[in-house]
Formats: sequence, structure tokens, C-alpha cells
Amino acid sequence: MSLIPWLLVLAVSYVIAKSIYGFVLGEKKILGVRMQERRFSVEMFYSLLITYSVVILGFGLIYFILSFEGIYLVEGNELRQVSPIGSLIHSFYFSGVTMLTIGYGDITPIGIGRFIALIEALIGYVLPTAFVIQLVTINQDRAQD
Repeated sequence: MSLIPWLLVLAVSYVIAKSIYGFVLGEKKILGVRMQERRFSVEMFYSLLITYSVVILGFGLIYFILSFEGIYLVEGNELRQVSPIGSLIHSFYFSGVTMLTIGYGDITPIGIGRFIALIEALIGYVLPTAFVIQLVTINQDRAQD
């Protein structure tokens, strides 16, 4: 096994973790974009969309990179040979479906991909909770001022 794919996986994982960590802590800057506070926070919604996008694209890249190491996404219970572009599309699709709906079952991971999918599904459940907690906290802070 080559070390380069695993280093890429670690780098993408770092970007995902940093994005989620920054969102949960309510940082005023998400991926270099400065956020402003308002009563109805379009910026908060925007930061949530950015965070979701980073996580979906990041996990999609992780699945894609790992496909070169023999860790595949299986479609229809059979392993199919697809082009690199097809693999990339399947990886992003699987990532989005896992993050937003916990999966349809049409594509399933094998090997360590199952554990990675569980982590992504957990993040998909925790992010909305963090979003609501942030909104409540901001509103409570404003009420106390």
C-alpha cells in the first residue's frame, strides 16, 4: 500500500475537522469568509451550508482516494469497474446521501469504508444540533445585553 493516498486522506480529514470545529465554536470566519451577526443570521445559514459542503466534498474525496487502495463502494451488491470520473461521481453521491439521509442502500462501502461512512453519518446528525445550539446561545446572549 502506498503512503500518498493515506496522507491525502489525512489532509482532507484535517480540512473537514477544522471546518466542523470552527462552525461548532461559532468562529466569525469560515474558510476565510468573515461572518457578521444579525438577528436573522443569513451568515449562520451560509456557514452551515459551507460546512456541509466541505464535509460532503471532503468525505467524497476520501472515498475516491481510498478506491485506489482497494477500498470500494459497491453498487447493487456487485463490484463494478468504473472509470476514475465515474468513481469520483459515485464517491460524491455516496458522501452526500450518507451525510444528508443516512443512505439509500444502492451503494454500500466495504472494509474501512464502512467505519468512515459511520463517522460521516454521525457528523450529519450532530451538525444540525450544533446549529440550533448556536442560534439559541446567540439569542440568549442578545437577550442578556
